[in-house]
Amino acid sequence: MIKKWLINSPDEKAVRELSLKGGLSTLAAKALVSSGINTMDKALEFFSQSEETEEDMGFCDPFLIKDMETACDIINDAADSGELICVYGDYDCDGVTATAVLAGYLTDIGGNVITYINERSEGYGMNGNAVRKLAERGVRLIITVDNGISAIEEAKLCRELGMKLVITDHHQPGENLPEADAVVDPHRRDCPSPFKHYCGCGLVLKLIAAMEGGDMGSAVEQYSDLAAIATVADVVPLVGENREIVRQGLHFLENTENEGLRALIEKSGIKPPYTASSAAFSLAPRINAAGRIGSPSDALDLLMAETSHEADELAEKVCELNTSRKNYENAIILDIAEQIKADSTLLDSRVLVFKGEGWHHGVIGIAAARCVERFGKPVFLMSADEGSEELRGSARSIDGLNVFKALTAAADTLDRFGGHSGAGGFSLDKKNFGEFRRRLIQYADSQAADGVSCVPYISVSGAVTASELTVEQVKGLDVLEPFGEGNPRPVFLLQGCVISEVISLSGGAHTKLALSGGGAALPALMFGTKTAEFPLKKGDEVNLLVSPEINKYNNKETVSLRAADIRRKGLNQQKLIAAEDTYYRFRRGEALDKRLIPIMIPERTELAEVYRAAGKNDYSPQSLYSRINSDMNYCKFLLCLDIFAESGLMDYDRCAEKVHIIEGAPKADTEQAPTMRRLRALIS
Repeated sequence: MIKKWLINSPDEKAVRELSLKGGLSTLAAKALVSSGINTMDKALEFFSQSEETEEDMGFCDPFLIKDMETACDIINDAADSGELICVYGDYDCDGVTATAVLAGYLTDIGGNVITYINERSEGYGMNGNAVRKLAERGVRLIITVDNGISAIEEAKLCRELGMKLVITDHHQPGENLPEADAVVDPHRRDCPSPFKHYCGCGLVLKLIAAMEGGDMGSAVEQYSDLAAIATVADVVPLVGENREIVRQGLHFLENTENEGLRALIEKSGIKPPYTASSAAFSLAPRINAAGRIGSPSDALDLLMAETSHEADELAEKVCELNTSRKNYENAIILDIAEQIKADSTLLDSRVLVFKGEGWHHGVIGIAAARCVERFGKPVFLMSADEGSEELRGSARSIDGLNVFKALTAAADTLDRFGGHSGAGGFSLDKKNFGEFRRRLIQYADSQAADGVSCVPYISVSGAVTASELTVEQVKGLDVLEPFGEGNPRPVFLLQGCVISEVISLSGGAHTKLALSGGGAALPALMFGTKTAEFPLKKGDEVNLLVSPEINKYNNKETVSLRAADIRRKGLNQQKLIAAEDTYYRFRRGEALDKRLIPIMIPERTELAEVYRAAGKNDYSPQSLYSRINSDMNYCKFLLCLDIFAESGLMDYDRCAEKVHIIEGAPKADTEQAPTMRRLRALIS
């Protein structure tokens, strides 16, 4: 799937103003202006600068959050009187860290505290059975973290059982709020807090600050290491207060006093200085793994461990669970690949729908996200346990298709569903699968008919020249850290570079390019691109999307580029995307403009050109297309691949996006290939 390059053209006057008045590098100013931060006032807001004391910089008064003062009074009274308090969390990374932080704090101030986190089999949020069990244990106050805003019935039950309930949650509330003693959620319509986008653990940080009389500095120093991990794990926007939580949290993470975190860092192998990426891809998945395929109590016990010995044992267990999680995830991906191999038309629809037997429910969501990245289309995955007639699934999407609206369009085929624009969960009876899939495809087709685009894209912060990519300029991007949701690492367009050399790295697993252009020479790294499969060669002129980084070696700093995408210079993006869309419409059997058909049919010489370009190596379709020197339309090129595959001359793995010729294949008449015959029939 071709990714669209959305290239911004930041206003030069605004870039100069931010650079001169704000003391920013030109690259940093370009990145800010391209994201809409085009004035000094907006820049000051982005960097969370304040006239308050340095330790409180970037944080608003926690008591601005509705019901915060009431919550503090209730919790303090319970702690002072020795009442049994339960911190009720969720089984993901955010919920586990929030539980550990609040339970640890309440214990430190003398509270009588226990914790409760649902097992994944119990589902998300409060449930009546758990509430009754907690009442039987003598709990007098429940404090929810990362859940509770939808616990309408459970709140009533708490009141009936004589328990107080304080809800702290960061999810969107429904029409009615639960009848709790306090509901601390910045998304309440009546909440005056200027910042709304905390994760659950970030909101707990604000609660602790309020418990300490509003002292954010103390709360951040003690607990922002865990809150930072939760913030990046829960993919909330890294803007405003979240930037400050993560920035300071990563700093305190380097000398964390949390035994569990220390052990987890050691087992994961990451080294300081820690980044948002370190937290998101090394620490958070391990914490999440416990709730996905084991018990969330393992991760909670790790983060609340009091001795290094206990922490080391639990960290080892959590890491083993993460390895198992990867294995379960890979098994789902392999199963999907087999389904596609058996029927490649499964990839042709605008939304991809797959089901399996025995897929681990705890990792289906991650597997769906991987499929979205691979195929560039919305993906709905579901599985049934052995002997069960219920399919339970997860969905992930890209801009252009709203998961919740798609599920709503198929609501009468479902038992339950929920979600938002980018993700969702659902369940249905096996007998409804066919109709459910048809409805999803119908919804996606109707969106396309209404002109709604659903094409994966890369947002680009503008064009730069090689001469702009100096060490000083690239180091200036550091002020934009931490990078993540809502504040992605800047990607720039580098045009008209010539490949001076193609260099193999790690035995050919990765590729390094030596580039020249604009009077400068720079290296570009293409991780995951095998050198043998790289389609371009020395002397080719290319355009690249790059994220510049600083490389340190022998105390010398140089600029290195991480390539996000590369194209031969001169390729017309609009034509490429339109041609790919026409190809898929042909494969789906949709009506095409009759005038297009004759120019879609490959000539014999064009088939020969594609065959010669393929050679003996594996290539992705896009890479192989880059090897063709003519101006062949991309739709026609893809049809050539189908014709060769149908004729037994090429192996075309559409799941892995790999193409290679079959050596020694017998001669075949490509005119008899089904695709060629369909094309001929359309003009007869």
